[in-house]
Amino acid sequence: MDKPVLHPFMYLEWLADKIGLHLGVHVLYAVFVVLFLVAVGFFASRNLQTVPSGMQNFFEVILEGIENLILETMGPKGVAYLPMLVTFALFILVSNLIALVPGFFPPTANVNTNLALALIVFTMTHVIGFKEHGFAYLKHFMGPIAALAPLVFIIEIIGHLARPVSLMLRLFGNMYGHEIVLAIFLFLAPILVPSIMMGMGVLVALIQTFVFTLLAMIYIGGALEEAH
Repeated sequence: MDKPVLHPFMYLEWLADKIGLHLGVHVLYAVFVVLFLVAVGFFASRNLQTVPSGMQNFFEVILEGIENLILETMGPKGVAYLPMLVTFALFILVSNLIALVPGFFPPTANVNTNLALALIVFTMTHVIGFKEHGFAYLKHFMGPIAALAPLVFIIEIIGHLARPVSLMLRLFGNMYGHEIVLAIFLFLAPILVPSIMMGMGVLVALIQTFVFTLLAMIYIGGALEEAH
């Protein structure tokens, strides 16, 4: 599952082999996405203007959009986690979109990348919960009826453990499936159909970024709420 479906030649894999660096192709392109975002962020913030333009304007639109979504989903307390959620969104979006570039492999089409992202969300959800409520956070797992607390606790634990699996499989399935479908149509109709599928690929990349980020907000927002 580590080898790409659509792109037989990987630029970074070829370069890594030349310098004797043997890493999974998903790791190489995940590092590439991180370095790309760091570089773009650096150049966009070098000369900040009161009236934004260019890359500053682009990033401010993204930040404002995600901040508004946080306020609607998590409330004012959620704004403190804006940097983390924006990082998730940008990393996933760029990772998804490079699937459309020949010779580039989307890290999100590998289950290991998505598992890592899902586990970060899972861990941070409960770290934030304990930070916000202390041991009273455990009330989230008990339910409102004391007599049913042991049963509700088991159900809640199973539900919370299913969250990273759901996040991982949803993102992986859509991105890996898109690679397979695009490869099939590229073989059957080399020009017209792949162009249409690539347009759909942009839409899939945007939707999957939105869904993952929104679910992360919902999970963290639930941890911030008072238990009832």
